[in-house]
Amino acid sequence: MLSWEYPPGTAGGIAAHVDGLAHALALSGVEVVLITRAHPLADAPSETGAESDGVRVLRAAVDMPWLAGGSDIARTASANHAMVVRSAALGDWRPDVVHAHDWQVAWAADVLATLFDVPLVTTLHGTERGRHGGHLPSGEATDINSIEWWLAFRSARVITSTKLMVREIAGGFELDPARVHRIPNGIDPAWWRSDGPGPPPGDQPALILTWGRVQFEKGFQVLARAISTLRTRRGNLECIIAGRGSYLPELQSQLDIEGVSDVVTLPGFLSDHELRATIHRAACVVIPSLYEPFGVVALEALAGGAPLIVADTGGLAELVGGTGSALLFEPGNAEQLADRIDQLLGDPELAARMRRAGAELLEATYTWDAIAARTNDVYLDLLTP
Repeated sequence: MLSWEYPPGTAGGIAAHVDGLAHALALSGVEVVLITRAHPLADAPSETGAESDGVRVLRAAVDMPWLAGGSDIARTASANHAMVVRSAALGDWRPDVVHAHDWQVAWAADVLATLFDVPLVTTLHGTERGRHGGHLPSGEATDINSIEWWLAFRSARVITSTKLMVREIAGGFELDPARVHRIPNGIDPAWWRSDGPGPPPGDQPALILTWGRVQFEKGFQVLARAISTLRTRRGNLECIIAGRGSYLPELQSQLDIEGVSDVVTLPGFLSDHELRATIHRAACVVIPSLYEPFGVVALEALAGGAPLIVADTGGLAELVGGTGSALLFEPGNAEQLADRIDQLLGDPELAARMRRAGAELLEATYTWDAIAARTNDVYLDLLTP
């Protein structure tokens, strides 16, 4: 298995997905070796890799050769050479399947699958076309789309998280739909539930929480406008938008323009433990994405017991629509979002029903054991004569 992102190096849901899937596969009896980037907060790369609860992790130092002033794509491609070199630590061990996660590891995954003469499986956690609303601006976005297309074409099977993404990949990349499999992301509900202090007393500010990569398509600017509207109806509000990303300066400007800098906090990255504690004291979690292929943050919010409000878009709508576990609003509609938050804060019984529905949804569909079993079925199907 190859992934550009893996704990403690996290920039989004991919790292959490790869970590959960790899360990669940290992617990089920699958031998898993993961190749990923070195990270300053991880142990220094050892010659043979490190064992992590049954998963052997090989970390590649990808900082050299570095292309000063070059594009991110060129740097990523160069880093893939280090990942291939790192595979020398495998020794006599040989995989039955190579599994790539997203375009950043495309080159290394394709080379290793070819060298070992085994099938290549790719999980696409999103597409560049989807992130741009179905349109591809010239430049880097078009280049990444070409890499995704090539990787999907080279793969014996492609896995993605929603029916929407299955249609997007099969149609956009001109693949046989039989090669594209829907397997949702998973979560460990027990971990997210543990050590929960519960919501604060009624005299404390009602906390509205969201988190993720701070990019335009995540829609945090929509939440900022909604908070501006909501504070004229309700006092005693607090909002946290956690995460890092290139849109952070623009988002801070938006907070200033909307006049909500005094109630909206941008704390940057929160560790899983910090995030869990914050979810436990939240009156609600809002996911205001303009585009979201799946939305693992929704699973984390449900597992943490927070009432959930999500944009009616893409994978989010497919994930919680019709389940009773969340309220939905039109993407980009700040007035409607403010109405939904106001409705939820004013109806404790509704919030309690949503919490119960969320817990039932997770246990039935999104545990890591279930996700690992479905992924292993894809592997076995390829390996069965």
